[in-house]
Amino acid sequence: MKKSLFLFALLALTFSCKSTQSTTTEAEDKEAIMAVLKTQEAAWNNFDLEGFMAGYWKSPELKFYGSRGVTKGWEQTLANYKKGYPTNEHIGKLRFVINDISKITDGAYSVMGEYHLTRSVGDANGIFMIILKKIDGEWKVIADTSC
Repeated sequence: MKKSLFLFALLALTFSCKSTQSTTTEAEDKEAIMAVLKTQEAAWNNFDLEGFMAGYWKSPELKFYGSRGVTKGWEQTLANYKKGYPTNEHIGKLRFVINDISKITDGAYSVMGEYHLTRSVGDANGIFMIILKKIDGEWKVIADTSC
């Protein structure tokens, strides 16, 4: 009886561990993360801030840290983008340069990079570090530090 109970517990533990393990490789994760960033870049360049924000976790727990301090929440972050980039001239053309993508843990990565905005109202360039997490099968930015 003890052997049967032990085997049952061992099988249960094995299956529960397998269900939490990643089914993708780091290379596949990085490729999917790059696709999110390319989609954001394209949305920005089409003056589609909502499309750009689709890459972010649509949650009040989203955090954005920039020159004005910490912003919490997807809605407020979108509102800040709309206020800061009210016209096509302010949005300009965005180009990301990705310098590093590092795995933090299964289902979470950090990305360090540069943003370059070419605009008629004056170019803007800076750096960022974002944290992406796989949520419901999709990579989403859960924290963004940009300056």
